[in-house]
Amino acid sequence: MLAPFHFDAVIADKGYSSDPLRELLTAKQVELFIPSRRYRKQPRGYDRLRYKKRNIVERFINRIKWYRRNFTRNEKLARRFMAFLHLASTLIWLERNVNDP
Repeated sequence: MLAPFHFDAVIADKGYSSDPLRELLTAKQVELFIPSRRYRKQPRGYDRLRYKKRNIVERFINRIKWYRRNFTRNEKLARRFMAFLHLASTLIWLERNVNDP
């Protein structure tokens, strides 16, 4: 499933820490930021600061889901879907960065 995609790094949660997935990604020379599960006898290290930034992306995706039109995929054309995604992103940014008078 990952074959057609090219990426430099993967940041994922503990559910993706399986050995076959790690081996596949390291063979593709992908940098991994995946914490090991608790039961691993030899936990693998990862950059905790980069892993924490994953939370920002997850919160942003959650906020986009508030805009039901985008979440339910009412727009069938990709161009219109992306336009509304940009609009929702702009509204989220404005809410966060512009102070109310």
